[in-house]
Amino acid sequence: MNFKLGATSNLARAGKIFTEHGEIETPMFMPVGTQASVKAVRIDQLNEVNAQIILGNTYHLYLRPGTNVIEKFGGLHKFMNWKKPILTDSGGYQVFSLSEKRKIFNNGVEFISHLDGSKHFFTPTSVIDIERSLGSDIMMVLDECPPFPCDEKYIKKSVEMTIRWASESKKYFLETENKYNHKQQLFGIVQGGVYKNFRIECAKKIIDLDFNGNAIGGLAIGEPADVMYEVLDYTIPELPKEKVRYVMGVGTPENLVECISRGADIFDCVLPTRNARNGQLFTKNGKLNIRNAKYSKDENAIDSSCNCFTCKNHSRGYLRHLFNSKELLAYNLATTHNLHFYISLMKEARQNILQNNFLDWKKTFLSNLNKNRN
Repeated sequence: MNFKLGATSNLARAGKIFTEHGEIETPMFMPVGTQASVKAVRIDQLNEVNAQIILGNTYHLYLRPGTNVIEKFGGLHKFMNWKKPILTDSGGYQVFSLSEKRKIFNNGVEFISHLDGSKHFFTPTSVIDIERSLGSDIMMVLDECPPFPCDEKYIKKSVEMTIRWASESKKYFLETENKYNHKQQLFGIVQGGVYKNFRIECAKKIIDLDFNGNAIGGLAIGEPADVMYEVLDYTIPELPKEKVRYVMGVGTPENLVECISRGADIFDCVLPTRNARNGQLFTKNGKLNIRNAKYSKDENAIDSSCNCFTCKNHSRGYLRHLFNSKELLAYNLATTHNLHFYISLMKEARQNILQNNFLDWKKTFLSNLNKNRN
């Protein structure tokens, strides 16, 4: 068993995921380390903010530095000197985001490298090979993330292909072995756009393939938040209670809390790191745009309730100065704060689930979140 459910509070869940690189307490947020690096943050700082697992990107790592380089180092863990778990996506999201540079076929995806224009082809089995070379603890199957909005005809074809690719991935996964003497897990992905019938159909077929865990993809790509929550309301109940539930690419602090309240366990998103580099910081009272002139002489910490390195050592005024001076330190301080906020939010949610107080906590948290609109 790779997941143990510890407690519930209404639909919210607290559990543990077991990997050979360590246990992961859920609910949990994964910092995105696209190219074997969480942008602007050192490995020791990821440990300081209590990151339990990070996400690597199969598409980008395949192109640069390449699987031959990563294999030479003994896998992604050793290459980047990260001793905790790693999850790798399949490149399926790049099928969506790089739509001008790819063609989808029944047996895989042809894409043109954004680096040098060279052509490459991903199949369900070749992606498994790449992720075996990376050596991640959790591997994702190749899927197609359809755009929003999208008509039913396209979604029907997309779901059929995603299910077929998932089946091929699982079969090949069982036929291959890991390269670095630690067990790898394979997760399936439920697609289906915003159509209930296709989501439920896809969920049932993915569950039948008996993956180690199950993900819900194709959300937070432009649809309104209430539509995303509606999709989760009818999709999550289809997923087995005894396995991990991963909502991919989500999202804002509010999104995370709402997803947890519907029974989701793990998440990833570039928002805390990307927004940090643009000077947007997350606090319990909402977002703070540190470039604003009103912070130039502000001696307060970003968030007085936060005990991250940035908040304990630097003022809003100093951080604003760094951004306006284009000092690289600004990216590091802002990013470590945002990651600390996200990961601490997951820990706080977990504590309230364990105390069976999640809904009351959620109500208070959300009421405070938008107080600081600037």
